[in-house]
Amino acid sequence: MPDITRRFLIGAATATATLPLLPPGLARAAAPMQNKLPPAWHRFKIGEFEATIVSDGNLPLGKPEPAFPASPPDQIRQLLTSNFLDPQTATLEQNALILNTGRQLILFDTGMGESMGAASKMFGPTTGKLLDNMRAAGIQPEQIDLVVLTHAHCDHCWALVDANGNRNFPNAQVAISEVDLKFWTDDSNKRGPDFMVPFIDGAKKNLSAYRDRMVMVRNEQPVIPGVTAISVPGHTLGHTVYAITSGNTTVVNTGDMAHHHILLLRQPLWEFAYDTDPKLSAQSRSRMLDRLATDKHAIISYHFPWPGLGHVTKEGSGYAWMPTPMNVTTL
Repeated sequence: MPDITRRFLIGAATATATLPLLPPGLARAAAPMQNKLPPAWHRFKIGEFEATIVSDGNLPLGKPEPAFPASPPDQIRQLLTSNFLDPQTATLEQNALILNTGRQLILFDTGMGESMGAASKMFGPTTGKLLDNMRAAGIQPEQIDLVVLTHAHCDHCWALVDANGNRNFPNAQVAISEVDLKFWTDDSNKRGPDFMVPFIDGAKKNLSAYRDRMVMVRNEQPVIPGVTAISVPGHTLGHTVYAITSGNTTVVNTGDMAHHHILLLRQPLWEFAYDTDPKLSAQSRSRMLDRLATDKHAIISYHFPWPGLGHVTKEGSGYAWMPTPMNVTTL
């Protein structure tokens, strides 16, 4: 037995032998289990802007193989297990950004919400936390001036309204690509995968409540000063990411450019089941990852591990995720 191990065992045994016995009847582990998570929000600076990421809760996909239907199952399992992730289930986060420019308060994506009743829980009961976490972060929904959507999927726009169709952000405009607005409010697109019907019904309900206050975003054009739209199509045909610049700092809010921080970075050309055009999505993702790794800009990813803030770097034929260390003194 190595000497260091022997010394540790002897020391532990001696310490145990000298511990005083608790008096009879004294409570042991009497504190109840809390069984609930604290509010999830994280605040930091982007130049002179104040940024707050709030969680809509995690989004379980279940077994990963159906989500990546064209990928070899053994490679999926190997990538997950070698990174200490459960190969039996894939769980995504939902990290929504709120940006305070000093003149406007902007929310990027809304989370799942409760507007579609039972369909709002199609991924389980852990979604729909955005409004509560906003309030915990000291931000009220009526303070939002502009909701900027990366795209019109359920987990990004279904909290625009409540279950009764009332606007959750009564003073806000909504910015979205015209391509996504048209596609996801067109009943003729209810074909293909089963999820298309609720996805379109949900988008119609949520977006129609803001039809008189829509802003159409355009590729490489500013949405507001300091926020520029960049078209990254494929996940949806109008999927858009946003470069946020203040002073000498740029952070790119990448939306659903890549859903998984291991699988779709190590294998950027893999296809994802919820992509409208999987091959176009893979090509767009690969190009954007190369651009981000080259420019070395920080990114905020909607679905990467909480709070989704970090960098991507080249690694072999793919990329690696470098999360930014959490620091309570970042402001």
